[in-house]
Amino acid sequence: MPDATERPWRAIAITDCGEPLVPLPKDLPRMSPHPYACLGAPYPVGRGPWRLRLAVVLRLLRARSILQATHPGRDLQIFDAWRPIAVQAFMVDHSFQTELARASPSRQADPAWRRHVEQQVRRLWAIPSRDPRTPPPHSTGAAVDLTLVDRSGEPVPMGSAIDALGPASHPDHFATDLHQATAHHNRLQLRQVMLAAGFVMHPWEWWHFSFGDQLWAWQTGQVEAHYGAVTDGG
Repeated sequence: MPDATERPWRAIAITDCGEPLVPLPKDLPRMSPHPYACLGAPYPVGRGPWRLRLAVVLRLLRARSILQATHPGRDLQIFDAWRPIAVQAFMVDHSFQTELARASPSRQADPAWRRHVEQQVRRLWAIPSRDPRTPPPHSTGAAVDLTLVDRSGEPVPMGSAIDALGPASHPDHFATDLHQATAHHNRLQLRQVMLAAGFVMHPWEWWHFSFGDQLWAWQTGQVEAHYGAVTDGG
């Protein structure tokens, strides 16, 4: 696995195809209310997170069809979709400040511990870059965070929360843990249906999948990505 602070796919060129963001279908389960909006994240007025590029939405619906055909009673639940760069910056800071607030005063004053937390935050959250060559994945409308839910609409065990800091967020973290066999099986189930629909999986996050962005181009051997940042969600 590449070093968590490197992200080699950021070197992939981008030629935006101009495809619009479109709303997610209303019947597609999603986290409500949106967790970042509840924290006060600065979404543009009238431009919420529930939109993705058209081709990404179509593949998401394909993944849902595959899941429901192979595992009746299960469904996808969207946690996050389009994320403006300002929201990315807000969440990077929120994540860091939350970890600091949980620590004792002695830890907060420890430079080594603070560097460790900063590294963990950088691992989880892409840099909120406004350079058009290196957009955060969610700002492109190509990336989606999601999980699985059961027939009653309740999330199934995945072993860690979405956005959790630390090694448990790695897709295969529980591969040899017999106590978390169900969580590992569920992660594999989500991965299989998303890959079958044409997505790629983030190498460090069990919940993050994308199509058409720099990570997708890097993993699939493409010369360039199809999607750059969308600044206003229009």
